[in-house]
Amino acid sequence: MPLRLAPSFRAQLAAADRPFVGMWVCSGSPLLAEVAAGSGLDWLLIDMEHSANTLESVQVQLQAVAAYPVTPLVRAPFNDQVAIKQILDLGAQNLIVPMVSSVEEARAAVAATRYPPEGVRGVGSALARSARWNRVDRYLQESAEHTSLTVQIETTAGVEAAAEIAAVDGVDAVFVGPSDLSASMGLLGQQTHPDVVGAVESVFAAVHGTGTPVGVNAFDPAAADAYLAAGADFVAVGADVALLARASEALATRFIGTDGAGRASY
Repeated sequence: MPLRLAPSFRAQLAAADRPFVGMWVCSGSPLLAEVAAGSGLDWLLIDMEHSANTLESVQVQLQAVAAYPVTPLVRAPFNDQVAIKQILDLGAQNLIVPMVSSVEEARAAVAATRYPPEGVRGVGSALARSARWNRVDRYLQESAEHTSLTVQIETTAGVEAAAEIAAVDGVDAVFVGPSDLSASMGLLGQQTHPDVVGAVESVFAAVHGTGTPVGVNAFDPAAADAYLAAGADFVAVGADVALLARASEALATRFIGTDGAGRASY
Protein backbone atom coordinates (compact mmCIF):
# COMPACT_ATOMS: atom_id res chain seq x y z
CA MET A 1 0.00 0.00 0.00
CA PRO A 2 1.45 3.42 -0.94
CA LEU A 3 2.62 5.56 1.95
CA ARG A 4 1.12 8.97 2.70
CA LEU A 5 3.16 11.97 3.77
CA ALA A 6 2.08 14.54 6.34
CA PRO A 7 0.42 17.76 5.16
CA SER A 8 2.90 20.50 4.29
CA PHE A 9 3.40 23.68 6.30
CA ARG A 10 1.61 25.51 3.48
CA ALA A 11 -1.43 23.26 3.89
CA GLN A 12 -1.33 23.54 7.67
CA LEU A 13 -1.28 27.34 7.56
CA ALA A 14 -4.12 27.40 5.03
CA ALA A 15 -6.28 25.25 7.30
CA ALA A 16 -5.44 27.07 10.54
CA ASP A 17 -8.03 29.18 12.34
CA ARG A 18 -5.40 30.99 14.44
CA PRO A 19 -1.72 31.94 14.20
CA PHE A 20 0.77 29.08 14.47
CA VAL A 21 3.21 29.18 17.38
CA GLY A 22 6.51 27.33 17.27
CA MET A 23 10.10 27.18 18.45
CA TRP A 24 13.62 26.53 17.24
CA VAL A 25 15.53 23.28 17.74
CA CYS A 26 19.21 24.19 17.52
CA SER A 27 20.89 21.71 19.87
CA GLY A 28 21.24 18.91 17.33
CA SER A 29 19.69 16.55 19.88
CA PRO A 30 16.93 14.19 18.71
CA LEU A 31 15.91 13.81 22.36
CA LEU A 32 15.34 17.55 22.79
CA ALA A 33 13.60 17.64 19.40
CA GLU A 34 11.23 14.95 20.61
CA VAL A 35 10.65 16.76 23.91
CA ALA A 36 9.75 19.91 21.99
CA ALA A 37 7.57 17.96 19.54
CA GLY A 38 5.35 16.75 22.36
CA SER A 39 4.93 20.19 23.92
CA GLY A 40 1.72 21.14 22.13
CA LEU A 41 3.36 23.74 19.91
CA ASP A 42 2.33 23.85 16.26
CA TRP A 43 5.70 23.80 14.53
CA LEU A 44 9.41 23.30 15.07
CA LEU A 45 12.29 24.91 13.19
CA ILE A 46 15.33 22.61 12.97
CA ASP A 47 18.19 24.95 12.19
CA MET A 48 21.24 24.28 10.01
CA GLU A 49 22.38 27.90 9.66
CA HIS A 50 23.41 28.81 13.21
CA SER A 51 23.93 25.39 14.77
CA ALA A 52 26.04 22.27 14.48
CA ASN A 53 23.25 20.31 12.81
CA THR A 54 24.32 18.05 9.96
CA LEU A 55 22.28 16.17 7.39
CA GLU A 56 22.50 13.06 9.55
CA SER A 57 21.41 14.81 12.75
CA VAL A 58 18.52 16.56 10.98
CA GLN A 59 17.29 13.27 9.56
CA VAL A 60 17.30 11.64 13.00
CA GLN A 61 15.42 14.61 14.46
CA LEU A 62 12.81 14.41 11.70
CA GLN A 63 12.37 10.74 12.51
CA ALA A 64 12.10 11.51 16.24
CA VAL A 65 9.35 14.12 15.82
CA ALA A 66 7.39 12.23 13.17
CA ALA A 67 5.23 10.51 15.78
CA TYR A 68 3.93 13.81 17.13
CA PRO A 69 1.26 16.25 15.86
CA VAL A 70 3.78 18.99 15.08
CA THR A 71 4.99 20.34 11.74
CA PRO A 72 8.80 20.38 11.40
CA LEU A 73 10.61 22.89 9.20
CA VAL A 74 14.31 22.76 8.37
CA ARG A 75 16.32 25.90 7.74
CA ALA A 76 19.01 25.45 5.12
CA PRO A 77 22.44 26.91 5.89
CA PHE A 78 22.20 29.10 2.78
CA ASN A 79 20.40 29.44 -0.54
CA ASP A 80 22.21 26.69 -2.43
CA GLN A 81 20.65 24.11 -4.73
CA VAL A 82 22.89 21.27 -3.57
CA ALA A 83 22.19 21.92 0.12
CA ILE A 84 18.46 22.24 -0.57
CA LYS A 85 18.41 19.02 -2.61
CA GLN A 86 20.09 17.09 0.19
CA ILE A 87 17.77 18.50 2.87
CA LEU A 88 14.69 17.61 0.85
CA ASP A 89 16.00 14.16 -0.01
CA LEU A 90 16.56 13.26 3.64
CA GLY A 91 12.85 13.79 4.22
CA ALA A 92 12.32 17.45 5.11
CA GLN A 93 8.99 18.46 3.62
CA ASN A 94 9.14 22.07 4.77
CA LEU A 95 12.13 24.24 4.01
CA ILE A 96 13.19 27.70 5.19
CA VAL A 97 15.83 29.50 3.13
CA PRO A 98 17.62 32.36 4.92
CA MET A 99 18.79 35.74 3.62
CA VAL A 100 16.48 36.07 0.62
CA SER A 101 16.69 39.73 -0.40
CA SER A 102 15.55 39.77 -4.03
CA VAL A 103 13.16 38.22 -6.51
CA GLU A 104 16.09 36.49 -8.19
CA GLU A 105 17.15 34.83 -4.93
CA ALA A 106 13.56 33.76 -4.25
CA ARG A 107 13.27 32.24 -7.71
CA ALA A 108 16.55 30.38 -7.21
CA ALA A 109 15.22 28.89 -3.95
CA VAL A 110 12.01 27.80 -5.66
CA ALA A 111 13.93 26.21 -8.53
CA ALA A 112 16.06 24.25 -6.07
CA THR A 113 12.92 22.65 -4.59
CA ARG A 114 11.34 21.66 -7.92
CA TYR A 115 12.17 18.85 -10.32
CA PRO A 116 12.72 19.68 -14.01
CA PRO A 117 11.30 21.21 -16.07
CA GLU A 118 10.05 23.64 -13.40
CA GLY A 119 13.30 23.55 -11.44
CA VAL A 120 16.74 22.05 -10.98
CA ARG A 121 16.30 19.55 -8.11
CA GLY A 122 18.22 16.37 -8.83
CA VAL A 123 16.20 13.17 -9.10
CA GLY A 124 17.03 10.53 -6.49
CA SER A 125 13.69 9.41 -5.10
CA ALA A 126 14.58 5.73 -5.16
CA LEU A 127 17.54 6.46 -2.89
CA ALA A 128 15.97 8.98 -0.55
CA ARG A 129 13.77 9.14 2.51
CA SER A 130 11.79 12.00 0.90
CA ALA A 131 9.83 9.54 -1.25
CA ARG A 132 10.27 6.78 1.33
CA TRP A 133 12.40 4.99 -1.24
CA ASN A 134 9.72 5.21 -3.93
CA ARG A 135 6.99 4.01 -1.58
CA VAL A 136 5.10 7.32 -1.92
CA ASP A 137 2.95 6.96 -4.99
CA ARG A 138 3.68 9.59 -7.71
CA TYR A 139 6.16 11.42 -5.53
CA LEU A 140 8.14 12.74 -8.50
CA GLN A 141 5.05 14.09 -10.21
CA GLU A 142 3.48 15.50 -7.05
CA SER A 143 6.51 16.49 -4.95
CA ALA A 144 5.52 20.17 -4.99
CA GLU A 145 2.30 19.23 -3.19
CA HIS A 146 4.26 17.51 -0.44
CA THR A 147 6.76 20.32 0.17
CA SER A 148 6.62 23.96 1.18
CA LEU A 149 9.11 26.80 0.84
CA THR A 150 9.39 29.66 3.30
CA VAL A 151 11.88 32.39 2.46
CA GLN A 152 13.42 34.53 5.15
CA ILE A 153 13.65 38.31 4.80
CA GLU A 154 16.48 39.63 6.97
CA THR A 155 17.90 42.71 5.23
CA THR A 156 16.77 46.20 4.28
CA ALA A 157 16.92 45.14 0.63
CA GLY A 158 14.57 42.27 1.44
CA VAL A 159 12.19 44.61 3.22
CA GLU A 160 12.06 46.87 0.16
CA ALA A 161 11.40 43.90 -2.14
CA ALA A 162 9.03 42.05 0.23
CA ALA A 163 5.93 42.23 -1.97
CA GLU A 164 7.80 41.07 -5.06
CA ILE A 165 9.50 38.25 -3.17
CA ALA A 166 6.21 37.04 -1.68
CA ALA A 167 4.57 37.07 -5.11
CA VAL A 168 7.11 34.67 -6.64
CA ASP A 169 5.32 31.49 -7.69
CA GLY A 170 6.45 28.72 -5.36
CA VAL A 171 7.10 30.93 -2.33
CA ASP A 172 4.59 29.62 0.21
CA ALA A 173 5.39 31.87 3.17
CA VAL A 174 7.74 34.63 4.31
CA PHE A 175 9.54 34.60 7.66
CA VAL A 176 11.07 37.82 8.99
CA GLY A 177 14.30 37.66 11.00
CA PRO A 178 14.60 40.76 13.22
CA SER A 179 18.11 39.89 14.44
CA ASP A 180 19.85 40.11 11.07
CA LEU A 181 17.43 42.81 9.98
CA SER A 182 18.42 45.00 12.91
CA ALA A 183 22.08 44.51 11.95
CA SER A 184 21.30 45.42 8.36
CA MET A 185 19.67 48.61 9.63
CA GLY A 186 22.71 49.58 11.71
CA LEU A 187 20.94 48.60 14.93
CA LEU A 188 22.85 45.43 15.83
CA GLY A 189 21.28 43.57 18.73
CA GLN A 190 18.28 45.90 18.93
CA GLN A 191 15.56 43.60 17.59
CA THR A 192 12.79 45.51 19.38
CA HIS A 193 13.95 48.98 18.33
CA PRO A 194 10.95 50.92 16.98
CA ASP A 195 12.54 51.23 13.55
CA VAL A 196 13.11 47.46 13.37
CA VAL A 197 9.56 46.75 14.52
CA GLY A 198 8.29 49.21 11.93
CA ALA A 199 10.26 47.45 9.20
CA VAL A 200 8.90 44.07 10.26
CA GLU A 201 5.34 45.36 10.23
CA SER A 202 5.90 46.90 6.79
CA VAL A 203 6.85 43.42 5.57
CA PHE A 204 3.64 42.06 7.10
CA ALA A 205 1.61 44.56 5.12
CA ALA A 206 3.50 43.99 1.87
CA VAL A 207 3.36 40.20 2.09
CA HIS A 208 -0.28 40.07 3.15
CA GLY A 209 -1.05 42.23 0.14
CA THR A 210 -0.02 39.29 -2.05
CA GLY A 211 -2.09 36.78 -0.08
CA THR A 212 1.00 35.02 1.28
CA PRO A 213 1.34 34.04 4.97
CA VAL A 214 4.02 35.85 6.93
CA GLY A 215 5.72 35.05 10.23
CA VAL A 216 8.42 36.40 12.48
CA ASN A 217 10.99 35.35 15.04
CA ALA A 218 10.24 36.85 18.48
CA PHE A 219 11.72 35.36 21.64
CA ASP A 220 10.56 38.35 23.71
CA PRO A 221 6.99 37.48 24.80
CA ALA A 222 5.88 41.11 24.61
CA ALA A 223 7.26 41.39 21.08
CA ALA A 224 5.61 38.11 20.09
CA ASP A 225 2.26 39.33 21.44
CA ALA A 226 2.62 42.59 19.54
CA TYR A 227 3.48 40.84 16.29
CA LEU A 228 0.53 38.49 16.70
CA ALA A 229 -1.71 41.49 17.22
CA ALA A 230 -0.17 43.03 14.09
CA GLY A 231 -1.26 40.04 12.02
CA ALA A 232 1.58 37.51 12.10
CA ASP A 233 0.39 34.16 10.75
CA PHE A 234 3.13 32.23 12.55
CA VAL A 235 5.65 33.11 15.25
CA ALA A 236 8.73 31.43 16.70
CA VAL A 237 8.75 32.21 20.42
CA GLY A 238 11.78 30.34 21.76
CA ALA A 239 14.62 27.88 21.18
CA ASP A 240 15.71 24.74 22.96
CA VAL A 241 19.20 26.07 23.74
CA ALA A 242 17.91 29.48 24.83
CA LEU A 243 15.31 27.93 27.13
CA LEU A 244 17.96 25.72 28.72
CA ALA A 245 20.35 28.67 29.11
CA ARG A 246 17.79 30.89 30.84
CA ALA A 247 16.39 28.09 33.01
CA SER A 248 19.84 26.98 34.16
CA GLU A 249 20.77 30.60 34.93
CA ALA A 250 17.59 30.93 36.98
CA LEU A 251 18.54 27.83 38.97
CA ALA A 252 22.01 29.22 39.61
CA THR A 253 20.58 32.54 40.73
CA ARG A 254 18.00 30.89 42.96
CA PHE A 255 20.23 28.37 44.70
CA ILE A 256 23.76 29.79 44.46
CA GLY A 257 23.24 33.50 43.99
CA THR A 258 25.17 33.92 40.76
CA ASP A 259 24.74 36.57 38.06
CA GLY A 260 23.99 34.05 35.31
CA ALA A 261 27.62 33.69 34.20
CA GLY A 262 28.80 31.44 37.00
CA ARG A 263 29.95 34.31 39.24
CA ALA A 264 28.65 34.64 42.76
CA SER A 265 26.59 37.77 43.31
CA TYR A 266 27.68 38.10 46.92
